[in-house]
Amino acid sequence: MTSMSRARVARRIAAGAAYGGGGIGLAGAAAVGLLLAEVQLARRRVGIGTPDRVPNARGLYGGTLPTAGGAPLRLMMLGDSTAAGQGVHRAGQTPGALLASGLAAVAEQPVELDSVAQPGACSDDLDRQVALVLSGSGRVPDICVIMVGANDVTHRMPATRSVRHLSGAVRRLRTAGAEVVVGTCPDLGTIERVRQPLRWVARRTSRQLAAAQTIGVVEQGGRTVSLGDLLGPEFAKNPRELFGPDNYHPSAEGYSTAAMAVLPSVCAALGLWPADEEHPDALRREGFLPVARAAAEAASEAGTEVAAAMPTGPRGPWALLKRRRRRRVAEAEPTSPSGV
Repeated sequence: MTSMSRARVARRIAAGAAYGGGGIGLAGAAAVGLLLAEVQLARRRVGIGTPDRVPNARGLYGGTLPTAGGAPLRLMMLGDSTAAGQGVHRAGQTPGALLASGLAAVAEQPVELDSVAQPGACSDDLDRQVALVLSGSGRVPDICVIMVGANDVTHRMPATRSVRHLSGAVRRLRTAGAEVVVGTCPDLGTIERVRQPLRWVARRTSRQLAAAQTIGVVEQGGRTVSLGDLLGPEFAKNPRELFGPDNYHPSAEGYSTAAMAVLPSVCAALGLWPADEEHPDALRREGFLPVARAAAEAASEAGTEVAAAMPTGPRGPWALLKRRRRRRVAEAEPTSPSGV
């Protein structure tokens, strides 16, 4: 599918989500049903592997850094098993811990990490997760990172419904005062045991949803980072290194790769990234585009960020497309073993 046709499909899905349209599908129901069966079979074939227990990464990171009299930055993880870090054994290998450690180093102040992410969650669980975030006794998080979408595809959730729930979650968090970064739907075509032609269906479906998610998120004041194409080529080349024991969830190295892509956008959302990198770089093919076109391009390229830019143009809302440099994030451990 070309970038322009993906942009058209993403616009239709986002419009249906915004205005209560019906269930606009991403691919034929029969094909997606086969994809779901293939994914489930792949996981059963592996047998034991990924533990059901997700490491508890909640806690204070960078606790030895000065706070300048203020409270630590608050980072909240929402979404599915990818956001929770299922597939690794140590807390410091989860994406939340990696992001908290990296953010503490860039901000030069402690970061308090919490999570309401739920393994197996679809986008409709974000309503519950956001309610937990906003009903807590603590202050609103400074930054929320959402990773969601894969289960929407495998559970055949209509794309309009998926985007509607995600957009609503971003709107509620932004209204409360939190910055939001969303890691869009990963590329299910990288699952090793999914074969052609279902691999092509999985890749096409994942990218369509990722593009539609981007439009919905950006229109609500959040920003997105493409995970699908980032993980796709690298996972395809190194499946043994980047997938965990179940060949479905990322390994520690896989989560580190994802965290490297998301961290610059988290820092930029909080105004912590170098000012000279906030301007579009023509050499990296960055620039201002209609949001649907930016969303389609981001869905096809590793680690691409899309954020709201100009209010509205002749072709609708505009966005800034950035290809930020990735920086490696070392495995981290909280300095507060008791958690938060």
